[in-house]
This record gives sequence, C-alpha cells and structure tokens, in this order.
Amino acid sequence: MTQGYEPAIGGTEWLIQRVSEELVAQFGDEVTVFTTNCYNGEAFWTPRLPRMPTGWEKRSGVRVRRFPVLSQVSRAARLVQAPAYGFKLPGNQYLRALASGPVIPGLADAIARQPADVIAASSFPLLHMVAALRSGHRTGRPVVLAGGLHPDDDWGFGRPMIYRAIQQADAYIAYTQFEADYVIARGADPRRVHIVGTGVDLEPFAAITAEAAKARLELGSAPVIGFIGQMGHHKGLDTLLRAMPVVWQAVPEARLLIAGARTLYSNFVEAEIRSWPAAQQEKVQLIYNFEHDEKYALFRAIDVLAYPSGYESFGISYLEAWACGLPVVGCWRGAVPWVVSAGRDGLLVDYQHALQLADALVLLLSNPGWAKVLGAAGYQKVRTRYNWPEIARRFRAVYADAQAATGRDKFHLNAATE
Repeated sequence: MTQGYEPAIGGTEWLIQRVSEELVAQFGDEVTVFTTNCYNGEAFWTPRLPRMPTGWEKRSGVRVRRFPVLSQVSRAARLVQAPAYGFKLPGNQYLRALASGPVIPGLADAIARQPADVIAASSFPLLHMVAALRSGHRTGRPVVLAGGLHPDDDWGFGRPMIYRAIQQADAYIAYTQFEADYVIARGADPRRVHIVGTGVDLEPFAAITAEAAKARLELGSAPVIGFIGQMGHHKGLDTLLRAMPVVWQAVPEARLLIAGARTLYSNFVEAEIRSWPAAQQEKVQLIYNFEHDEKYALFRAIDVLAYPSGYESFGISYLEAWACGLPVVGCWRGAVPWVVSAGRDGLLVDYQHALQLADALVLLLSNPGWAKVLGAAGYQKVRTRYNWPEIARRFRAVYADAQAATGRDKFHLNAATE
C-alpha cells in the first residue's frame, strides 16, 4: 500500500515504482501495489485536497489498487494528539499514529485476501505498516518492512510501536548503514536487517543537454541553484529562502529554481518570495506538479542542487543531481552524511543554518572547476552503486530469503508502501 503511486510524486513512491517495474521486467514476478488515492501525505488529514480515482489499474506490468482514505479521522486526531504528545501522556503514540494516517477501513482484510508469497511494506510512521504486518502474521506469510526512518523527527519516529513492528518482521530493509545501526540499537535482529539503498536511471538525464534544458525553461546562461523535491518545512526550503539574499550579494546573476508537487507549505514559500524586492523575485522560478518526464530537464537546467533537508532516510534528489554530474549541498543530519561524502561529491552544512548554506552555494558557484569535480565523483558513485537494476536485485534477494520456505519460482508480491 503506498502513500502514493504514479502520478503521485515522492522519493519512496518513485523507489517502490521502479523496484516493482524492475521485478516484473527482469524476473517476470507478479507484483501488486496497494496504495492510497492521495497525491501527497497532507491529504491524509486534509479532506479538501484533491484525490485520484479509487480501484484497480495496471502500470508498466504492475497491478495497482488505490484505496480511499478517511482523512477526517486523522484530522480529528491531530487536534487532540498535540497536548497528549506535549505532556508525554501514556498512549500518545497511538494518537500520533492516527494523526499520521492513512486511515483506510478494511485494508488489513484486503491485504490478507490478496494472493501473495511475500508482503512488503514501506514506510514508517504510516499506519499501513501495521496493517501489512498483522495481515502477514494472520495468513502465515513473510513480511518485509522498509522503514525509511527519519530519527531526528521525534514526533514521527519516537514511537516504541515502530520498533516493536520491526522486531516482529521477517526482514527489514534499511537504505543506509546509519538506519541499520539505528534499528539494531533499538532491538532489531542484525540477521534480519539488510542494507539495500535506492537508485536512479542515468539514461534519461543524458538525453538532454544543460544548454537545451536552460533554454526550455528560459533560464538563460546564468548559474542556477535548484531545489527539486518534496515541498515541506523539514526539507529545508525555508533555510534556502533565507540563504538566497546572501548568495545574491556575492553572485547577483544567480537564479533559483524550485520544483515539486504543490503542497500546503507552498503557500509559505510563495509568501516569502513575495516579501523580497521585485528584482530578486524576478530571479526565481516556481514549477509545480510537473510530469515525471519533465524532471530530467529540471535537473539538467541547474548548476548545483541545494537540498538542505533535515529528515532523509536517503535522499533520491542527490542521486538525480549526480546523474547530471552536478554537485550537491545537504546537511549534517540523519542519513545524509552516509550518502553525500563531504568534500568529495558535495558539501554538507548544519541544518537550518542559512549562512553556512549561502557560503557553500557561493563557494560552488564561484569555483565551477571544483564543482565539476564534485559532480563527476557523484556521477561515478551512482553509475556503480545506485542503478535501478542492481537495487531491484538487492530488494529481490531480501524477498527471496523471506519466502524461501514456500519453494515457489515466482513472487506474488503485495507491496504495501508509503
């Protein structure tokens, strides 16, 4: 079950989609993905946001079923969980779970009825993880959980129920050594924890030149700083917006490109930009809800990726920038230092430190030769370690171990993902 599946935009959504497609294409596996009818997680608790049609469809050989979400329940839970969490009242983790959603009546029964040799679910702290685990245990089928943990987010991940679920799973997929160490320290069996990572497709990024991409987006020849990803406070967009006036003092010709699915947080972004002088506003381009195939031109049009996120289980945006040979700027936070090698393929700054971020961006824009060296190192990293065929094989190896006792040649995989 997924927070969203194509056309929903998000790192985990894209990971599950590509792994599912590769399992079908490479191995002839039968893959069914259960997901919500929401475009993003905000819809789990915001009834007025748009929805996709529910029901079955097939995409690139993958069967997809979208379930309706009762966002009114999560919205009500969000009103009462805050004081319970603030005062650390017993049971507040369950209120937070309801507040996170997605609340989907009948999901556990639907998973239990679905023919599958392995049930795979991603990611915490969302409620469908519990539904998948319970359905697997009820029907005697192995359950593989991929957590996508953001440990610095205590509200989301400071919940003992998460780590009990990981202990009860037949296997756990971690995206980095950081995440593996974290769950093992909280009781997970090291023999059941597997580091897999995530991936990127190199070929589509090579199909368009940087010059053509800049021309398509009417960015001219000026250097472009890009933020391409999920729009939310925890992704560090506010830090980037505070950093840009400082960047423009040193590199006045620089442009800023912000692209992602429109969220409620986008209102804050727009208001902040409107508070700037007109000359600075003219240097910013906002692009919402782009089609997936447009993403390649967006990345090719920028010169450095600024992704100062505070909560990343991996960070696919870094891989996508490296696929274009670009340097990246991230934060010394969560799993990011296990993905970005500071000084080798990108730079890292303190989370929510706008001046450090501005200094890093100015340093890269002012030293294009060095920026190119960093980007080339990143490209080499994704080419050898983070391609989708290899990542899918790693996922499948975990699934195969989990269902080895069944003796079947093909997977009937029910993927319940973020």
